[in-house]
Amino acid sequence: MGNTFVIEPASEDGHLSEIQQLAHAIWREHYPGIISPAQIEYMLREGYNLETLRWEVSQGAIRYDRAMAGGALIGFSAHGPGSDAGALVLHKLYVGAAQRGRGCARKLVESAAERASASALGRIVLRVNKRNRVAIDAYERMGFSNCGSIITDIGGGFQMDDYWMQLVL
Repeated sequence: MGNTFVIEPASEDGHLSEIQQLAHAIWREHYPGIISPAQIEYMLREGYNLETLRWEVSQGAIRYDRAMAGGALIGFSAHGPGSDAGALVLHKLYVGAAQRGRGCARKLVESAAERASASALGRIVLRVNKRNRVAIDAYERMGFSNCGSIITDIGGGFQMDDYWMQLVL
């Protein structure tokens, strides 16, 4: 597949099903040792059920981008406006294990940056688990800086213990 990626918006329900399937595979492969298996399953149930994905897209604020290579979905991102009027929030960014380190995440961030610039937003912000060293390192290589810590109760007896990072465009 090389390093040729096509980034396109998720435009139909079937795309969301593919995103859901890829998210489940990535989370179960990547997050053990970072968060508990129980929290992984809770977050997949809450954040990646089809009803939630459809609702997010139907609201018009969150856009899912699909990273395609050779006709296959290899990664995705979700981004939209947040409470900070000057920033685009990168809610989700995931790349399949076999494709990591080949520039796919960077292409997804570049797509989000294009949307931010088109909306006259000067920054992209995101949250990343403090123990997710692979992702933190990747974001830092792309120019994101750590802006501090944030802990959020997400229900089910779980918390997200994250760094807040930003990329100034």
